[in-house]
Amino acid sequence: MPLWGIGLMFFGTFLLFALAHYISKSKHPFKRSLLSMAVGILTLVAVNLSGSVTGVYLPISLVSVCVSAFGGVPGVTLMLGLNLFF
Repeated sequence: MPLWGIGLMFFGTFLLFALAHYISKSKHPFKRSLLSMAVGILTLVAVNLSGSVTGVYLPISLVSVCVSAFGGVPGVTLMLGLNLFF
């Protein structure tokens, strides 16, 4: 996938989250949607940084970054669970 396609996908997800936060009457929908995506990516980074202690890590790829940005903490938890069983 070209780089502009990836950027467009992240921007579209950002706008979708912003719309969801706007509908739910959030005061700052853009800030909340950016925070939601950032928390997911930071959770993926935290799992990989603690991997030397816990022995569990998730490979950083386009798929894992997208799942963590779109799914947030539940998305990272899902990837950890799938990594455990497969």
